[in-house]
Amino acid sequence: MCTEVTKNSHLADEGLRFSHSDAFLCPELMELLCSENRKDLNEMCSPKCSRCIVGALYVLLLLSIICNIVLFFPGGDAKYAREGHITEEVKWLGGVIGGGLVMLIPAVCMHLSEQQSCFGMIVLVIFAVMGGAGALYSFIVALYGVVNGPLCKVNGIWTTPFKNSSFTNLDDKYWRSCTEPKNVVQFNIILFSILMAISFLQLLLCVIQIINGLFGCLFGICINKEEG
Repeated sequence: MCTEVTKNSHLADEGLRFSHSDAFLCPELMELLCSENRKDLNEMCSPKCSRCIVGALYVLLLLSIICNIVLFFPGGDAKYAREGHITEEVKWLGGVIGGGLVMLIPAVCMHLSEQQSCFGMIVLVIFAVMGGAGALYSFIVALYGVVNGPLCKVNGIWTTPFKNSSFTNLDDKYWRSCTEPKNVVQFNIILFSILMAISFLQLLLCVIQIINGLFGCLFGICINKEEG
């Protein structure tokens, strides 16, 4: 530590306060305080970031499950589900399984964890990777649902008219070819697009949690080494 402390530096009851001139004249003092600030930052930011991520994940996974369930009722009618006339991608349950149940596991673990150790952070990183995989599955299923289009009745026959065809269901001039269920093309495009947006946000949050966990763990190790 410095052999001298300048006149304008002083000790307060709650800690050490210093000016820029003190830091310049006393680099050891600056290093010590920066080390303490890094420790406080690590203890504050990693858990706080995780709590924000958990709150967002709970909302998103609930919306994901709701969207997938609503897709089973095109035209707001349950008879198509009873008769088995449901778009194939809806049956893959991307929103229920990938964006819902799989995502629930890391969300609950992050909610219950207090992140007291590097090992605990690594465990959360592993669960975040699992959640990211679920979100990716949900996104891919929703993408296929948009690209392939819905199962609908065309000229009295149940088929998927837009799948492997030269025209796309994104072009509204072909929507009237589906006579039943009513407005099923728009119905599928809107809900699958929402699922794509939800799963993208979920994947983004999982990536942030992975970075947050690794950063917190490595940062904590560095602090422990400095203290040792």
